[in-house]
Amino acid sequence: MAPIPGSGLAKGLAVTLRTMTRKTVTEQYPDAQPDLPPRTRGVIGLFEENCTVCMLCARECPDWCIYIDSHKETVPAATPGGRERSRNVLDRFAIDFSLCMYCGICIEVCPFDALFWSPEFEYAETDIRDLTHERDKLREWMWTVPAPPALDPGAEEPKEIATARKTAEKLAAAQAEPALPTDPQGEES
Repeated sequence: MAPIPGSGLAKGLAVTLRTMTRKTVTEQYPDAQPDLPPRTRGVIGLFEENCTVCMLCARECPDWCIYIDSHKETVPAATPGGRERSRNVLDRFAIDFSLCMYCGICIEVCPFDALFWSPEFEYAETDIRDLTHERDKLREWMWTVPAPPALDPGAEEPKEIATARKTAEKLAAAQAEPALPTDPQGEES
């Protein structure tokens, strides 16, 4: 059977009329900020206090876009007769976001939780050389990192917390137990 001439045009006009009557879902971006999902990968934030300059993030990065410089400092002995210790001090921590592919390997391998995903996504620059962000900017983004999701209320209490709670309860019970009065001869009354 041959198609009726103009049926394709009629179907197209029907689709157009149907979508014209629906409410639009377009958000006017600069004026209205988008609602981002909780696990959005925007940029990487640095919590500098947790960084021990172990270089794992830079070594594991497939794009080699993380630059870290540090120096060693000698820490005096804590006790007399003790030995001096040395520790790494962070001088530079930078990420070149023009190279970064947002894989998250650096965040996963960081053993001290110094790197986090921030939902910030507005960091465009007019010059590609300005996409290398130093630790000051990475620290600013750290404060936009959302709090981790709450634990499942039906989940089992972690062993560490349960042990600490039981120890605290035993200590509180021992302190609350009244001392028995004794007479001067050492006999209980």
